[in-house]
Amino acid sequence: MEASDSYHTRSSLNGDFGFGSSDRRFAFSRQASLKQSREPHSPASFPLNNSRRPFLSRTDSSIDIPRGHYWSGQDHYFSDEKSPEKFSWSSFIFSVFRNIRSGHRYMKRLFFMISLNVAYSTAELFIGLFTGRVGLVSDAFHLTFGCGLLTFSLFVMAASKKKADGDYTYGYKRLEVLSAFTNTLFLLFMSFSIAVEALHAFIQDESEHKHYLIVSAVTNLVVNLIGVWFFRNYARINITYRNAEDMNHHSVFLHVLADSIRSAGLILASWLLSVGVQNAEVLCLGLVSAAVFTLVLPLFRTTGGILLQMAPPSIPTSALSKCLRQITAREDVLEVSQARFWELVPGHVVGSLSIQVKKGVDDRPLLGLVHGLYHDLGVQDLTVQTDDT
Repeated sequence: MEASDSYHTRSSLNGDFGFGSSDRRFAFSRQASLKQSREPHSPASFPLNNSRRPFLSRTDSSIDIPRGHYWSGQDHYFSDEKSPEKFSWSSFIFSVFRNIRSGHRYMKRLFFMISLNVAYSTAELFIGLFTGRVGLVSDAFHLTFGCGLLTFSLFVMAASKKKADGDYTYGYKRLEVLSAFTNTLFLLFMSFSIAVEALHAFIQDESEHKHYLIVSAVTNLVVNLIGVWFFRNYARINITYRNAEDMNHHSVFLHVLADSIRSAGLILASWLLSVGVQNAEVLCLGLVSAAVFTLVLPLFRTTGGILLQMAPPSIPTSALSKCLRQITAREDVLEVSQARFWELVPGHVVGSLSIQVKKGVDDRPLLGLVHGLYHDLGVQDLTVQTDDT
């Protein structure tokens, strides 16, 4: 009777979580799932005998899941008694504004920086409209678009603090990567547009410099240099990103630095034209375009690689291949396939692979070996599927 009740309980649990009677999936995680300790620890050890029942154990036909401990992402648990709350955009936005208000120093600095840019671009727009200066209006729209991207970066800094939930089981940290990618994409477009402007100036032979644009460039340079000072800790081209926040902060620094270089180029071109240097505007704009492109390209490639789920650069390909050879060399392993590894965010590597084993073999020692090998390489989340058919 007890055996029957136990089987019924396992069957109902498997049905609730989508596990069929012949499902042989088994997942490992180094995170604090299943209410494990958050303290650093060595790779998990798995008993090779039946003297101790593992926390997650399974028979040939089902997986035993401990009652009341269900995994659904980082630091989030569901139970039989309470279902996850429905996602609400209004509560999400309010939580973002609360995070901005009580945020760290970079969030407050970026908010101040955005406020300065909005005030300046608004004043420039009205002056351009009242005086009929098309150049001022164009520059004001450029600044407004840049402020929109910086605002998105600020929003992401606050939104990424939200914990994982039933809809986003990995959390919101990858928003930081998306924000950095968006910033670099805009800066690459700006580099291209400056190059086109230089080509246009060369073809039209425009040697006239407009004094009102120089005043605008000087003011814009001062405002952006404040932002460069705020994010001076990220004043490098190639940075080893420890987390997604570093990536977003670096993109903000590159954004204000690129605007500063653009303003400085316009000021230099005006001075060279005033002393009689021919094609000075073409030369300065070309140098600005090349400098912005060189500064932005490394971060664009890094963020694009993460969003495309490339192999993690922090783990050599040779090390991953060595682990696969060690697993394949075991006598109880017939085939290893679908080995995939990628970075969720900088410093968080995820992987999955499928292993075909001989029929009737106890795969728990093998799973322990696989988990230990990839854990030592720095894979935080590893999902292993075994099959003996």
